[in-house]
Amino acid sequence: MTLSSGQKNTQVHEKSRLRISFEFFPPKTDKMQDNLWTSIKKLETLVPDFVSVTYGAGGSTRERAHETVAKIVNRTNINAAAHLTCVGASKGEIDDIARAYWDVGVRHMVALRGDPTDGIGAGYIPTPNGYAYSNDLIAGLRNVAPFDISVSAYPERHPESQNWDVEIDNLKRKIDAGATRAITQFFFEADTFLRFQDKATDAGINIPIIPGLMLQPNYKGIKRMSEMCKINVPNWYHDLFAGLDDDPATRQLLAASTAAKLARSLQKRGVRHFHFYTLNKADLAFMVCKILGVQPTSHEA
Repeated sequence: MTLSSGQKNTQVHEKSRLRISFEFFPPKTDKMQDNLWTSIKKLETLVPDFVSVTYGAGGSTRERAHETVAKIVNRTNINAAAHLTCVGASKGEIDDIARAYWDVGVRHMVALRGDPTDGIGAGYIPTPNGYAYSNDLIAGLRNVAPFDISVSAYPERHPESQNWDVEIDNLKRKIDAGATRAITQFFFEADTFLRFQDKATDAGINIPIIPGLMLQPNYKGIKRMSEMCKINVPNWYHDLFAGLDDDPATRQLLAASTAAKLARSLQKRGVRHFHFYTLNKADLAFMVCKILGVQPTSHEA
């Protein structure tokens, strides 16, 4: 069959189209819930591939996470992904949560091991009668329903990985268990992601690996997260934000410009999908996407 010029142009457009997705966390108060919903409605106009909602281990935000995801499914046209971790629940409890998500229309899960109950840096101890690691959780989710499953990946290695062989082998186990894509931890320089992508390709990994970009205009906050996750903060990034503690407007602009510059560098190397850690704030994510040429479906946002 011969394709018309219009069909060919459509295929080229779809292949070259920049794809985006966003991460939110469940709100702790009714006011935060209202603010989050405002953010979701604004970012919906950018037509993201999906949005994900994080999950607090041990039920700390479980009910609000489920409520938020269900609301996205029922009241928007966005594909909503729900996070699940291995921590703080038995296999039966997690299976019940997954079935409840499926019943409200959720078809995409983000399966994670989760942080140790005593916090990042503490020793990880699997929950009794629970799924021990993310590959176990993925296999369990596959037994519940035919979910689309995203997993985590670490361009600078997970803090607990002894070396790159361990890191890549762990990612391969997750893929073998049924993962369909990986979303990376945040990073600051394009080469960090590209080197990791090369390692994955050399190991025969062929699922999509989506770079995760952090949208955090508070330097102290991003420095704290980076130290916990053993992510290198370049000197140039530190110098860029120096002396701006009392200048939130400039920090906002710098956060947007550096995220957009990073995305542009990756675009030049063929990356076509970016996952933004929004911290529940739409304006910065919207700004970056506009810089990258993503146009909203309306101007009512």
